[in-house]
Amino acid sequence: MITFRFLWTSLGAAVLVVLMPQWFWLWLSLLLGLGLVDMLSCASPRRVRVVRDEPPPVRAGQSIRVTTQLENRGGRRLTGWAKDGWQPTAGAADPLQKIHIEAGRSTLMQVQLTPTRHGELSSQHITIRSLGPLGLAGRQVVHRVPQTLQVLPEFASRKHLPSKLRRLRELDGATAVQIRGAGTEFDSLRDYVRGDDVRSIDWRATARRQDAAGQHLVVRTWRPERDRRVILCLDASRTSAARIGDEPRLDAALETSLLLGALAAHAGDRVDFLAFAREVLATASSSERGRFLNVLSTAASRVQPALVEADFSQLPGEIAAITTHKSLVVILTAVDSPSLHEGLLPVLPALTEKHRVVVAAVRNPELVARAAARQTVSQVYAAAAAERAMIEGEAVAAELGAMGVEVVQAEPEALPGALADTYIRLKATGKL
Repeated sequence: MITFRFLWTSLGAAVLVVLMPQWFWLWLSLLLGLGLVDMLSCASPRRVRVVRDEPPPVRAGQSIRVTTQLENRGGRRLTGWAKDGWQPTAGAADPLQKIHIEAGRSTLMQVQLTPTRHGELSSQHITIRSLGPLGLAGRQVVHRVPQTLQVLPEFASRKHLPSKLRRLRELDGATAVQIRGAGTEFDSLRDYVRGDDVRSIDWRATARRQDAAGQHLVVRTWRPERDRRVILCLDASRTSAARIGDEPRLDAALETSLLLGALAAHAGDRVDFLAFAREVLATASSSERGRFLNVLSTAASRVQPALVEADFSQLPGEIAAITTHKSLVVILTAVDSPSLHEGLLPVLPALTEKHRVVVAAVRNPELVARAAARQTVSQVYAAAAAERAMIEGEAVAAELGAMGVEVVQAEPEALPGALADTYIRLKATGKL
């Protein structure tokens, strides 16, 4: 292997050859000899032992330094370069580094990564280039030592979590909504007032509470049950690969799942998560060991868009395998998907009969912009197509509403907060 220094030296020798052409073979022999001696004098890159450290998981957008130990087992000092073969989405800032390793010593190579996408990233090899004393030539070897990095979803919607948790604490505190004659969780006893449901009268408590004026009726008050089941069903089919702005629709769905999952788990609800396309791709449950947000993030990091149609017919069976009790089932999908009419709508009656169902979908802000722009002929056609898409989406939402399904639609940044507000409202009104 030759270097750029060798090429520049060759260029200089070519100038001398032009001035003294009779010395051509002398200059060529000298140049090739120097290169050969330099290559034989360098340390062997094959004698370098590569040991990879296992990096901890990191969220997309965050930086981490991954470490590799390079040990020179040869008898010469190794001077050269090392290049770590991370893929572009890993965001490696300094994959190519200059190294100096004494014989029998080792050094640490640290590469800063700032991954932009969730999933499992990997570097399959490290290339070691050893240079001779003159820097004219050297030897290069590729060491096949893989290293993987688990990249969790970014969870930018974490900023909404404190305010949503505060609202949940209000439900359980002094400002919690008390509903007479509704709910399943006993709260307290109080005196009967006109308008109370007679079925809520506690006759035993009434018999115990007597005074000189006579007997007062006592009624029970109930509050909505707080610890229920929440099942998050994420559609990871081909519609999730559609880009909304700069990100695929799947990223917004994962952000929404993380916020609602963390919120419901803090509220004491049991949360189950499943991502599916033609088959189930990933699952997580708050009953698993470990902090649920970490469990959910790890499962979500394995979800990538599958370029197939979603099989919604498996949902009732998968949900029945999780629980037979009434639950909040949240389906994160696209209401403008053609497969919605053929796949999801036929199975919704079986779901709404036992569970409260919410469909959460990302609204495309580009449709509104296209519908408003009508300066040119092409823009008019684009506006007509956008208007039709929005009308069809509204028709699907109305059809879902008629089936007893609540539809939550918002732009990617607003969808996590909107779905969390819907969850809190359902708990406050005892509809879970």
